[in-house]
Amino acid sequence: MASRKLTESTVPSMREKSTGTPVLIGLDWGTSSLRAYLFDATGAVIDRRHSDNGIMRLPKPREVGGFDAAFEAICGDWLESHDLPVVAAGMVGSAQGWMEAPYVSAPVNRAPLAAALATVESSRGVTVRIVPGVIAHGAAPNVMRGEETQIFGALVAHPELAQRGKTLIGLPGTHAKWAFVVDGKIERFLTFMTGEVFGVLRDYSILGRTMHPCPDTHDSAFLRGVETAKEHGEAGVLATMFSARTLGLTGELPPEEQSDYLSGVLIAHELLGLQSHLAAEDSTLSDWALALIGQSALSQRYATALGRLGCVDVRVLHGTTECGLFQIARDSGLLSPSPTCAGQVGANQ
Repeated sequence: MASRKLTESTVPSMREKSTGTPVLIGLDWGTSSLRAYLFDATGAVIDRRHSDNGIMRLPKPREVGGFDAAFEAICGDWLESHDLPVVAAGMVGSAQGWMEAPYVSAPVNRAPLAAALATVESSRGVTVRIVPGVIAHGAAPNVMRGEETQIFGALVAHPELAQRGKTLIGLPGTHAKWAFVVDGKIERFLTFMTGEVFGVLRDYSILGRTMHPCPDTHDSAFLRGVETAKEHGEAGVLATMFSARTLGLTGELPPEEQSDYLSGVLIAHELLGLQSHLAAEDSTLSDWALALIGQSALSQRYATALGRLGCVDVRVLHGTTECGLFQIARDSGLLSPSPTCAGQVGANQ
């Protein structure tokens, strides 16, 4: 089996705070959390903040100013000190968000996103511009909100990804995305409900009844799950995942390892499904430059599973949301012309 080369990359100027003059506020506003970034003119982050006030966890109901309250709580003092444009991405633009930003159809590059920003005015009179999501039409349509900003941020911060012309970017999470990026455009993407299914099975199904919570991770159990799916998963995930229970019943898998084992089974089946999708197009994973964007530990698990499937040179990227927010703000004309995010020159448009 081919050895796996794994690298982690962070947008260089975002590793430490800048001391420059603020020019932009960026918001990454999801379902369960809200992150705010204060940028200088180069795209470097002057300050960053995090709260649990996602769109489903507002400090008070949305009907009586819940979004305004969350917005003021996280960056009101920035707005008191500076007159700054604000750009936001994520579920804040959904039907349940502050203002719905209609989807832009794939294939798509950054330009249509920047041209279709939705706007909402806060209680203090600040205009918040919201990045639209992306929809891929077809028999089984796919949608994303927030991931498009991360993807284009990655392409700007790491232009070398586009050197092969074809990049496959995975975004592990509750609903994992795999975006097929060709010549700077999101051509299409797939969604796998891997994280949500794992949570449901662990917390509400019979599989979870024999699991014991454990603060430590068990990599060997995770790898065993990957190998089980890879070698014995022909009948599909609905059959394979039951082994998380039967291996426990036969004493072959300790209760504290069953959760990690199930994670390995589900992630491996996701990747095998991705392989099957590519095979139907006479393509393989090795035809694409591979990158992962997401929480570090989970991305590492995906990279490990990809390695077991023979994939090499998997890159784990960080800081892509910040870069994407800044670059889309520039593309939309909110900022004066200047070097692209983090000093990277050359936009993927």
